[in-house]
Amino acid sequence: MKVAVIGAGTMGRGIAQTFAQCEDVETVYLCDIEMEYAEYGLKQIVSVFSKKIAKKKMTQQEAGKILGKIKTGKDEIARDPDLVVEAVIEDMEMKKKLFKHMQNEIVENPNCIYATNTSSLSITEIGVGLKKPVIGMHFFNPAPVMKLVEVIAGLNTPKETVEEVKTIAQKLDKTPVQVEESAGFVVNRLLIPMINEAIEVYSEGVADITGIDEGMKLGCNHPMGPLELGDYIGLDVVLAIMNVLYSETADSKYRPSLLLKKMVRGNHLGVKTKIGFYDYADGGKRPIDVEKEAVSAADTKKQA
Repeated sequence: MKVAVIGAGTMGRGIAQTFAQCEDVETVYLCDIEMEYAEYGLKQIVSVFSKKIAKKKMTQQEAGKILGKIKTGKDEIARDPDLVVEAVIEDMEMKKKLFKHMQNEIVENPNCIYATNTSSLSITEIGVGLKKPVIGMHFFNPAPVMKLVEVIAGLNTPKETVEEVKTIAQKLDKTPVQVEESAGFVVNRLLIPMINEAIEVYSEGVADITGIDEGMKLGCNHPMGPLELGDYIGLDVVLAIMNVLYSETADSKYRPSLLLKKMVRGNHLGVKTKIGFYDYADGGKRPIDVEKEAVSAADTKKQA
């Protein structure tokens, strides 16, 4: 099987690594809008393997075999995949445009399956006007580690495609869960509002960052507190999913926190920008006073 992963960001490169580690996969095309982005994605995978080799969790030969399957480039290299997995940002128009481009101009295999890794958007809407239907194949971060894959059918997705994607997920040593199309599907419909509520609790001064995260870790046996988890997901992604939930349901319980909006506007997105509810500079993790940090950053900008 040949697989094209479109988008070499955190999720895209994780998905590419997952497929490359599968014995049934011959080639993985890791694509992005610029060659340098795709190459950076591959470099990050190499870095992960280098650490495993150093810890004797993987041999150089094993790493070389997996990396040898990954070909980087722009979308044009993905002419003959059996499966396309889109992993670009959560933007409906961008996803629709990408699938139209891949189906009409790039992919030559008439039997190719087209899947989206969207975490909340309508599969049916993404597939409107396309020659071939789209299916949701939602991985979780980090994709090589997390066992769950949500498989979501749109209104026009054939049952045969659903079963085929579930089989592919099993070959990746994942557990597929079939989900009916709904805003946020299952996991994010439950998880993201929890993170949003934790942000509200913090903004109201009920508890500090450490108190909220430790409370959920020790009180509910969660491996990671909701604010730290939001940082790892990306607060921009959390906001995007909350916006989808709110716009699709018009239910006030899904209204995004004002502090969440403020942090995204200030580019305090979490791990990816080195600052969110925690400061990740120099490889550390220090809880911060969000309001004070925002004021300090604004003052520094004025002085510059």
